[in-house]
Amino acid sequence: MEYLSLVMFAVVCLVLLLGYPVAYSLAGTALIFAGVGTFFGVFDGHYLMTTPSRLFGILTNQTLIAVPLFVFMGIMLEKSRVAENLLTSMSQLFGRYQSGMAVSVVLVGMLLAASTGIVGATVITMGLLSLPSMLKRGYSPQFATGTICATGTLGQIIPPSIALVLLGDVMSSAYQQAQLNMGIFSPESVSIGDLFVGALVPGFILVCLYLAYVLLFSNKHIQQSDCVVEQKPLDAGKLLSALASPLLLIFIVLGSILTGAATPTEAAGVGALGAIVLAIIQKQFSLDKLKDVMLGTTKVTSMVFLILIGASIFSLVFRGFGGETLIEELFEQLPGGVFTAMLIVMVVIFLLGFILDFIEITFVVVPIIAPVLLAMGLDPIWLGIMIAVNLQTSFLTPPFGFALFYLRGVAPPSVKTADIYRGVMPFIVIQLCLLIMLALWPELVTGLPDYLYG
Repeated sequence: MEYLSLVMFAVVCLVLLLGYPVAYSLAGTALIFAGVGTFFGVFDGHYLMTTPSRLFGILTNQTLIAVPLFVFMGIMLEKSRVAENLLTSMSQLFGRYQSGMAVSVVLVGMLLAASTGIVGATVITMGLLSLPSMLKRGYSPQFATGTICATGTLGQIIPPSIALVLLGDVMSSAYQQAQLNMGIFSPESVSIGDLFVGALVPGFILVCLYLAYVLLFSNKHIQQSDCVVEQKPLDAGKLLSALASPLLLIFIVLGSILTGAATPTEAAGVGALGAIVLAIIQKQFSLDKLKDVMLGTTKVTSMVFLILIGASIFSLVFRGFGGETLIEELFEQLPGGVFTAMLIVMVVIFLLGFILDFIEITFVVVPIIAPVLLAMGLDPIWLGIMIAVNLQTSFLTPPFGFALFYLRGVAPPSVKTADIYRGVMPFIVIQLCLLIMLALWPELVTGLPDYLYG
């Protein structure tokens, strides 16, 4: 009976590859298997009976309210031309250097990641604003597109990140499930704030690695261009004005979470209000723009919650077939114990990133493997950040990396899809190097949370 759970997982992956909607694929496949299993008497229907309470818990989850608020903040900042002002000012600051444009892209991407946290918006905005300028300055298409795609994915790991919000909720449930499996009844849990704090040092390291690559290898990818690019004089006032708005918002949102003055949900509400205020200051606010932002927020939020509902049904049916017990037995029988189990999980998540979106992996795979790994003694914050960094590569890995699609949609026809694929390869290697660093030195993740919260 337990092996039917693995068959169900394989069928879901196949259905997703055929292009069917994620939420309906997860729920529909799970319910079909549950019906067939019940007919043949091999399915424990007790798990499916808890579906109403599970779905009610999702819709009333206070933590998940942060999702629409952070999405609203990100879309509003995108409409407020914050990225355009930042990129213009940074280009004036570093434009006199040969690799200055690439450095500007990385730094602006870091600031956008810490203020918007939406990968698609960052990649599209940077592609429209910086890609033509980089090509005009003689950057090779591979280097320019790779830098933009990789920088856009920083929103996955640098707080406030929608991915960390979703992963934090899943990890919290997994941590509680692991404790119950071990017979431990404790109110302790893993919060989104814990993951935010744990992601700060890895995010900073990743930005430094990107900058090191750009500085070391940009000269090899810059050719002499016949176009003369006008270098405007640096306007210090304009630079400070462009930096002040996002930095202030980042300080308020993240600072309130780190100091414990506000929960992530409360900080997200402050961030959404702050984004409106910044739009008014930038004279980019209007009722039509507010309507567009609210419509975009509703679409993204509806998609996330529908997938979460479908994934919850899938997870319950998976447990009803004894899938969690099967995974636990398989992990315990592996030579090398927790090290081998963790290595296999990381490899599987990395490979699934080639064909599945990070939301699908977060809601389908993580609830299955996380309770087992946590029961084996892994730190929940470290495990969450390791998974988050691994999921970040799903945006860059061909053929279905979403960042590649976003940039392909706004790139000029002269840029080939193969150029984009080749351009992201070094950055995928950099992210894998970061994973190895975090595996060798877990204190890079757990050190700051331990220092702040003991």
